[in-house]
Amino acid sequence: MTTSNTSSPTAAHHRYAVYFAPNPGTLAWLAGSHWLGRCAALLQPMQPLDIHGVASEELERLTAAPRRYGWHATLKAPFALAPGVDWLTLHHAVQTLASSLRPFAMPPMQVERIDDFLALVPTPSHPANAEIQAAAAACVTQLQPLAAPLSEGDLARRRAAGLTPRQDALLQQWGYPFVLEEFRFHMSLTGSLAAADDETVELVQDAADQFFADLPPLRFGSLALFAEPTPGADFVLLDHLELGA
Repeated sequence: MTTSNTSSPTAAHHRYAVYFAPNPGTLAWLAGSHWLGRCAALLQPMQPLDIHGVASEELERLTAAPRRYGWHATLKAPFALAPGVDWLTLHHAVQTLASSLRPFAMPPMQVERIDDFLALVPTPSHPANAEIQAAAAACVTQLQPLAAPLSEGDLARRRAAGLTPRQDALLQQWGYPFVLEEFRFHMSLTGSLAAADDETVELVQDAADQFFADLPPLRFGSLALFAEPTPGADFVLLDHLELGA
């Protein structure tokens, strides 16, 4: 938690999000924050990784997008609060939701390329994947009444990426296209790799494989509330709400 005015839990923020995120201070949190180069709990930069053959400036560019959001996996994508909804209402709703879910051990995680970025993802065909999907669906559907409708600009920005008809319908109903059956749990390690050459991509992926190979088993034991204090600002961790509490 932080005591700065701009990221105080009770201050009004531009947008909020509900994520899966390891608890600060754990090896899993430190590893991911170190990889991204920023701790979203302490609001401090972290020593970037040194990958042989990859310039530090290139790695900083490749990790810029996920660094802004902090080390996480999205459950309820960033949203503005609906008129009349305040932080206390949101916090209570997430706390109530968290108490209705039970904690569970996550599947082993592995580095994988998804479309044009790298991410840490659960191994497929693991029984706990169904629990992950259920928790994410609960976050999306139960918290949506607190979210403001997307603006026409937000809708246009999402649609510019090219959505299927089903994804567009999900966007309109739930404020994000990659939810419910379109959801895939992932902890982003890079932004787009489109501008990187094949050798750089291979070096970064090999480094990620090695870096996260000894990551301790993750536990899905809380819902993490993040906030974007002002438009375009780095996201900050506000609170962890324990499951089943």
